[in-house]
Amino acid sequence: MKAMIERLGHRGDGIAEGPVYAPLTLPGEVVEGDVVDGRMILPRILTPSPDRVRPPCPHFKSCGGCALQHASDPFVEQWKAQVVRDALGAQGVPAPIRSVIISAPQSRRRAVFSARRTRKGALLGFHARASNILIDTPNCLLVVPEITSLRPVLHDIAVTGGSRKGELSITVTASPGGADVSVMNGKPADAGLQQELARIVSDSTSARLSWNGETVAQRQPPWQETGGIRFTPPPGAFLQATKAGEATLIASVRQTVKDARCIADLFAGCGTFTLPLARQAEVHAVESGSDMLAALDSGWRCGTGMRKVTTESRDLFRRPLIVDELNGYDAVVIDPPRAGARAQVAELAASTVPRIAMVSCNPASFARDAKVLTDAGLTLAHIDVVDQFRWSTHVELSAQFTRQ
Repeated sequence: MKAMIERLGHRGDGIAEGPVYAPLTLPGEVVEGDVVDGRMILPRILTPSPDRVRPPCPHFKSCGGCALQHASDPFVEQWKAQVVRDALGAQGVPAPIRSVIISAPQSRRRAVFSARRTRKGALLGFHARASNILIDTPNCLLVVPEITSLRPVLHDIAVTGGSRKGELSITVTASPGGADVSVMNGKPADAGLQQELARIVSDSTSARLSWNGETVAQRQPPWQETGGIRFTPPPGAFLQATKAGEATLIASVRQTVKDARCIADLFAGCGTFTLPLARQAEVHAVESGSDMLAALDSGWRCGTGMRKVTTESRDLFRRPLIVDELNGYDAVVIDPPRAGARAQVAELAASTVPRIAMVSCNPASFARDAKVLTDAGLTLAHIDVVDQFRWSTHVELSAQFTRQ
């Protein structure tokens, strides 16, 4: 079958009339291939797009970790902005996109690898596209060099604690004190295994190793820094994927809250926004994870030039801050997970909070929540699109809402 690609879907596949989905294609390209259940498995490019480039990574054709290495940076920038416009357009909300920031290669400070022990060692990398096949990726161009250099250590960990029947999930976060490694789905850590894992860590530059949620070895705290303030996150805790992306989001949020003197930071995590904002305002940080709040609180107490920070462990999905609680704040920062924050946004819409900085990793749930806020009379002033996951279809953003 021969077809022309009309557009790119939200998962990065080209879409032709039918619809027919063709992976690794771009709009305007004429392709040919066999179609099975509406999908062209191995499309041949007959007429390439001017936006097509040579993929820089040798693993791109087999690895499923990246989806857009065959597209130019200007195309990806425009496409990700359009994803946000389309999501908001479906809700009837204008999309005042102010900027689009694309991350650099080798800038991811946090990555989740899969690993499986083999007869001769171990495989460590990502899955092939739409497959359970694990692809070894020794030359990944996504992660910072500190993570790439740790591959021998991760290999030893997989050989020691992995299984040929199951897969390990290994989260690696670079830190100034050494890599923070968190392994899930590993074998039960009996005394012998713990001793061997501790030996691997002691012989490496890694700072900490946690196994199935429990710390089994630590050379030194794997501290992080945000806004010039140090903190040590709990094992496997969420952090922004790149330092540059984090700095962009912080700057965008700061511009939204401006000179607010009392701020609520909802879904605060380890304090990505709380700690920098505490240099200018009192901040109340709300997060369900008490371990992350402990890390935030410790960072605040060790910081200098900080204003008052209070913390509250609370499930904002089941028990959002209500109108009477919100009305005491000059500004609110909200950074929910992919599902968005339907219940909390409803309370924000009914409140009198004059400024809201919303950070989102899902344009669809953001658009739904933005609709609620704009229907309540708030203005969506601007959106900054921040692409921290280079060559992926993932889109993050920071938005400013103001109340007249």
